[in-house]
Amino acid sequence: MDDNFFDNVNKTWKRGVDSLLPRPDELSDLSIPNLGETTVPSNLNLDPDVYVDDDQKILVYSNASIVNEYIRAGKEMPMFEVAGPRKDLYFDPKTINCGVVTCGGLCPGLNDVIRTIVLSLVWQYGVKKVYGFRFGYKGLSKDNYVDPMELTPDTVDGIQNSGGTILGSSRGPQDPEDMVDTLFKYDIKILFVIGGDGTFRGVRDIVDVINQRGLKISVIAVPKTIDNDIYCSERTFGFNTAIEEARKSIYIAHEEAKAAWNGIGFVKLMGRDSGFIAANATLANSDVNFCFIPEAPLVLEGEDGFLAKLKRRLAHRHHAVVVVAEGAGQDLIKGDDQVKDASGNVIYDDIGLFLKARICSYLKEQKMDYILKYIIPSYTIRSCPANADDSVFCIMLGKEAVHAGMAGKTDMFIGYWNHSFTHVPLKTVVGKRKYINTKGSLWQKILEIM
Repeated sequence: MDDNFFDNVNKTWKRGVDSLLPRPDELSDLSIPNLGETTVPSNLNLDPDVYVDDDQKILVYSNASIVNEYIRAGKEMPMFEVAGPRKDLYFDPKTINCGVVTCGGLCPGLNDVIRTIVLSLVWQYGVKKVYGFRFGYKGLSKDNYVDPMELTPDTVDGIQNSGGTILGSSRGPQDPEDMVDTLFKYDIKILFVIGGDGTFRGVRDIVDVINQRGLKISVIAVPKTIDNDIYCSERTFGFNTAIEEARKSIYIAHEEAKAAWNGIGFVKLMGRDSGFIAANATLANSDVNFCFIPEAPLVLEGEDGFLAKLKRRLAHRHHAVVVVAEGAGQDLIKGDDQVKDASGNVIYDDIGLFLKARICSYLKEQKMDYILKYIIPSYTIRSCPANADDSVFCIMLGKEAVHAGMAGKTDMFIGYWNHSFTHVPLKTVVGKRKYINTKGSLWQKILEIM
C-alpha cells in the first residue's frame, strides 16, 4: 500500500477510535502459515454448517470512518481468519502426540486452558498421547528440572477449580535448537504454548528452527496476560478475574480510608506498560480519587500536581483512594541503567513505595495528620482461580487452539475480535502491545468519575 493512503487512514484511526485497534500500517499481511494440504477428513462428525472455512473472515475495523478510507482508496480491508473446526485436517489424530507448556507469570485460568486442550485432544480427536512440559520453556530443554508428564482426562480432572498451573511455569529464553530437539524426541506434532508477548517471541524462534529443519510441527499460542495488552486481540484470559479481584482491594482501601481522619487507601496494581487493570478496576469501583497508569504522565509537584490535589481532597473530604499501576511514573524514579529480567523485560523501580514515601513526606511538611494504608494484591490476583466468565473464555480459547493445530495452522495465536475467535499470525504482533489511549473513551470516563 502507498504511503499517502497510510497517512490518511492513520489520521482517521487516531481521531475516530479508541486504543484497542491496531495501526492500519501494521496489518499488511494477516495470512496464517499452514504446514500443507488438509487431506484428512475430520473425525468430529459435526453438522456441516458448524465447520469453518479458511475464507471466512472478520473485519479488523468496524469503524465507518476507517472503512470509508479503505473504500475510497480501493484497498482491501484487513481481516482476521475465523477460528473453528475445519472439515479437513492436516494431521491424522490417532497417529500423533501433542504437547502443552505454560510460560511466564501466573494468571487466572491457566488450568482451565490446559484442561480444555487435553480433553479436546483426547475425547474429541482421539490423539495418541498428550505431554505436559514442566516449568515453562525450561521443560523443553535438555536441562529440564523434571521430565514431561503425561496429561490424561484423569490428570486434569478438577484442575479448573485451582489457581496457578499444574505444569508450573518459568521466565526466560531457552535455546530453540534444544527445544526443537525435545519436540522431535517425543514425536510432538502440535505444541500448544500458553503465554504472553515474551512467550510469543519464543514461539517464533521455535518455529524458525522447525522450518529450517523441514519438520512438520504445528505451534499454536494461547494469549495469557492479565494486563490485557496483547496486540490484535480485544481480550486475554485472566483479565476479567483480575479486575474483579482488584476491585475488592479498592473496596477495602476505601473502607480503610473512610475509617480514619485524613485516611488514604493506596492500592498498587499490575500493569507494566498498559494500565487496563488499574483503569477498569477504577471504573468498576468508582470510589477512586486518583488513578495513575503508564500511558499518562504522573505529575507530583505544583498547584496542578498530585500532591497538592491530594492535600485539597483531604482538606475537603478527609479521605482519599489512590490506585497506581506498577509501570506508572517510571520517569520519576528510573536510573540510567535498565536491568532486565530473564524474559528480557526491563525491571521497573517500585512506584508504589516511591509514591507512598513522597506522600508521607509531603503531608508531614504540610503539618497534616493522616493515616496511609498501602495494599498490594498482585500475587493474590495472579494465583487465584478464574471466575465464571474467564472460565468460559478459557474453554473457548483452548478448543479453538486445538482445532487450529489439527488443521495444520502454525506460528499463530487464538485472538478474540468483534465477538469472534480468530487466527492471528504471530509475525504481526510480536514486539507490539495495546495501550490505553488517554484521549479515548475509556480514559475520559475515568477522568469524569474521579
